[in-house]
Amino acid sequence: MFKAWILDKTEGFSARLATLDEAQLPPGDVLIDVAYSTLNFKDALALTNRSPVVRTWPMVPGIDGAGTVIASSHPQWQTGDSVVLNGWGVGETHWGCLSGRARLDGNWLVRLPSRFTPRQAMGIGTAGYTAMLCVMALEAHGVQPSAGEVLVTGATGGVGSVAIALLSRLGYSVAAVTGKANQADYLRELGARSVLGRDEFVAPGKPLQKERWAGVVDTLGSQALANAVAQTRYGGVVAACGLAQGLDFPTTVAPFILRGVTLCGIDSVMAPTSRRQQAWDRLARDLDLSLLERMIEEIPLDRAVERAQDLMAGNVHGRIVVRTN
Repeated sequence: MFKAWILDKTEGFSARLATLDEAQLPPGDVLIDVAYSTLNFKDALALTNRSPVVRTWPMVPGIDGAGTVIASSHPQWQTGDSVVLNGWGVGETHWGCLSGRARLDGNWLVRLPSRFTPRQAMGIGTAGYTAMLCVMALEAHGVQPSAGEVLVTGATGGVGSVAIALLSRLGYSVAAVTGKANQADYLRELGARSVLGRDEFVAPGKPLQKERWAGVVDTLGSQALANAVAQTRYGGVVAACGLAQGLDFPTTVAPFILRGVTLCGIDSVMAPTSRRQQAWDRLARDLDLSLLERMIEEIPLDRAVERAQDLMAGNVHGRIVVRTN
């Protein structure tokens, strides 16, 4: 028997912490003893019923998990293997990892790098793995530390925090955008050279603005992304991975055809396994674990809904790690 959050809409929306057994888990060829999960923005949306994230009801949320294989019929995985799960529709269409155990498709799993404990892996989670994909996109399109400053929006969030730590360690000069002025010291500790207020980015701006950024990691979308693109230098690169401000993108083609700006869409949910493993291997090499620890707040499973509400209210910075057992 184990505990799990169950989301249901049988008689209106409900989120309850239930006791389950393995027979209730959905089909899959690998059974995982989940040591830790985490709260991402998508998890918070699901737990608070703020957006139609969940596609199948009832649902165990939790798009991330880290733990140990306890049974497997998949050729790649054996009992005792340490694994990480990110995305693949888990917590949306397939029961997720805010649970003591999860039965999953073995093709969705990535081997946990030996440098990380399950707790550290969930300190990274989908947010940190997405941040690494963004950094890899900037590198792939030729943005080197010598090219100039890199802007990171939504800087106190999970993606932003890890992106700053990674970029700084790799030698980039990072400018962090946040609406939380009281978190400026936290962002500088992660490696930000400058901290900018969010207000100048979320208001409508001109299609072309002063060239400032060699690269951008954007987690906000909407007007913030439009302004970031409009401020990107000639030949610069923008990695877009989030929609915290909105789904819209109110801009023009001017930055793309007059400055040669590249806009890279970053998808973490359905990224191929080889790219996932590459990202996790890079995280093991390039992420300062002492900085990761500064980002982490650990909570027990029964506080997941409470902290999801705080996350939606903007009262969280860094990463929330959920101890599931």
